[in-house]
Amino acid sequence: MNQSISGEKPAVVVTGASRGIGHAIVKHFYDQGWDVITMARTPFSTVCPWAEGIVKHVTVDLSDNTSIADAIQSLFGLLGDNGLQALINNAGISPKKSDGSRMAACETDVETFLAVQQVNLVAPLVLSQTLLPRLQQVKGSIVNVSSIAASRTHPFAGAAYAVSKAALTTLTRELAHELAETGVRVNSIAPGEIETSILSPGTAEVVQSDVPMKRLGSPKEVAEVVYFLASSQSSYVTGSEIPINGGQHI
Repeated sequence: MNQSISGEKPAVVVTGASRGIGHAIVKHFYDQGWDVITMARTPFSTVCPWAEGIVKHVTVDLSDNTSIADAIQSLFGLLGDNGLQALINNAGISPKKSDGSRMAACETDVETFLAVQQVNLVAPLVLSQTLLPRLQQVKGSIVNVSSIAASRTHPFAGAAYAVSKAALTTLTRELAHELAETGVRVNSIAPGEIETSILSPGTAEVVQSDVPMKRLGSPKEVAEVVYFLASSQSSYVTGSEIPINGGQHI
């Protein structure tokens, strides 16, 4: 991986970019003319919306800080001397019980709880800290992908996941406050029921009973909000979180 980006386009780093919301985010930024660097546990996917994507992918295990440090060096190699216009902290894990149901707080062992916090909270912090000079170079922005589960108990999201996302929402506020004077903006989104390849049993019932719009959201609809927060269209927005849930928690 020795080819750096051109610097003629704005650059964005997206974690958890291999499927679902992450893939939709990647494709939307690419369609808007951005240079996209993807990060995921899996190697580069052959199902890719842009031809040159294979030289702009970094394989990383966000549960391992050594792997993150190695990935950062690869990112620096791709960026060259250029700044970073946006960091999208999208990756997240949500462990389930053997039958696929949510893991309650008293059912979650400490090792699992800490592993979730590492991927969903600590990794975004480490990436934000390490990439901050490149973000400050061009007054870029950070967008954290939180969840509807951050503010209320959810029928499918386990306790460890909910705690990590509530903390990520708080981290968003703290970073926004600290970095505002540097020109770096930090915001988050909180998706609700989004149509991805793996939906929990009972989602259709939740949509009909709890979502006023009576439908699932699409990954593309999430990606468009992420793009808004990362772009100059939201140049006076920082420390905010946008719910994307069809009115679920009105």
